[in-house]
Amino acid sequence: MKTTETLRMLKPGEQAVIAKVTAHGELGRRIRDMGLVPGTRVTIMGRAPLKDPVEIKLKGYNLTLRNNEADHILVQSGEE
Repeated sequence: MKTTETLRMLKPGEQAVIAKVTAHGELGRRIRDMGLVPGTRVTIMGRAPLKDPVEIKLKGYNLTLRNNEADHILVQSGEE
């Protein structure tokens, strides 16, 4: 069963597909410009020692997001 949660909630090694980006304005544009658009598969690579930021892999490159940015990205994880 698929579950929808924010990107921030995933643990290292987990994979998910972006379902929705809830950020608007400049932040929303920057997130989408980085390739974080619905339908994109992401893998959580790791977290900093204090859990912020989070490193993700998508489309062949690694990207680091702060938790307040990751909170705007809804993902679907679980079995397909």
